Amino acid sequence: MNPPSRRAAEPSPHAVAVGAPADAERCPLMPSYGPPQVMFVRGEGARLWDRDGREYLDFLSGLAVTSLGHSHPKVAQALAAQARRLLHVSNLFATEHNGPVAQTLDGLLGGGGQVFFCNSGAEANEAAIKLARRWAGWGRHTVISALRSFHGRTLATLHATGQPEKHEVFQPLPAGFRHVPFADVAAVDAAVDESTAAVLVEPIQGEGGVHVPPENYLPELRALCDERGLLLMFDEVQTGLARTGRWFAHQHSGVQPDVVTMAKALGNGVPIGACWARAGVAGAFAPGDHATTFGGQPLATAAARAVLECMIEMDAPARAETAGVQLRARLEAIAGVAAVRGRGLLLAAELDPTLGRSAGEVAAACLAAGLVVNAVTSSAVRFAPPLVVSEDQIDEAVARFAAVIEASPGGQE
Repeated sequence: MNPPSRRAAEPSPHAVAVGAPADAERCPLMPSYGPPQVMFVRGEGARLWDRDGREYLDFLSGLAVTSLGHSHPKVAQALAAQARRLLHVSNLFATEHNGPVAQTLDGLLGGGGQVFFCNSGAEANEAAIKLARRWAGWGRHTVISALRSFHGRTLATLHATGQPEKHEVFQPLPAGFRHVPFADVAAVDAAVDESTAAVLVEPIQGEGGVHVPPENYLPELRALCDERGLLLMFDEVQTGLARTGRWFAHQHSGVQPDVVTMAKALGNGVPIGACWARAGVAGAFAPGDHATTFGGQPLATAAARAVLECMIEMDAPARAETAGVQLRARLEAIAGVAAVRGRGLLLAAELDPTLGRSAGEVAAACLAAGLVVNAVTSSAVRFAPPLVVSEDQIDEAVARFAAVIEASPGGQE
């Protein structure tokens, strides 16, 4: 037997160690986010720990994602068990969790619909937009949405987003979107023409500043869409799955939509999104009209199944409503807070203009004080803690927030 050659024993010139930076002076990530302030390495419930072992109260939940808190044992167990059994086979084949998860979501939305699984909120809204065009037919493609809305970062969902300042650098954007003021049904009516297929709105605007519309807004939109032959589509990516004290925020008004999109809390941190539509609308999609390779794959739907089982067992909407009352009352008692808006555990504290600090500055100071929140506008701080947050944790978080407010130039020291 010939001995192995020396060349074969030498490392390949193409070999690179996993995790080894090619250039220690250059970050390998694209600069689409600002420099991170903290690196979190562990979480449990409503608490996070950074790599230095410092503890934080998480009152943002990864932007309303980890509604069951970090490292929920049932979700972790479901993920571990599924990872050992089957991760992916493509949508050419059936897998075991899709049906039960879709059936549960359909039941929470009142029944009579069907579900398309995807990987994110933006993808769920892309599916809704394509479904509206397919349902309405050739020539009817326009979607009306609201100013200050947020529907995603893909080209289509970016144009659906009613924030023109985000559009300019990506022009030309896909045609077929029209924006009107939020909570203005007359403006929607005036914007409808022969090309209009659907109206897409958030029942409560999240990224726009946590704005709750008047009680008559959604019922009047429903009536208008029925009169004009349009689909009424609700973006519940942030507000869905118990966050506002109902399973879905539109249920506060008793209105039945044609299409609902969701993501965020559905996987409690595992990427998964879904687009639900009533059967008469969902049937507009034919095989091959829409697809996504990873949508509804076994790992994500195993997580979603565990999440939904936990939420139903704990009566998550009731917990969000009760905890939201406590959080709102504590925030309203702070002298530097001019107003609190929102529902359940999706709240924004509007800062008093005399405070002398922007919401971004306050959020940064909160992080330094061990509280994770964010500036949803230049003058409002968003609170979206896990639905499992305790009364003591709410009091502790508000005490940290109040200390930051009181230390501000216009605060009460």
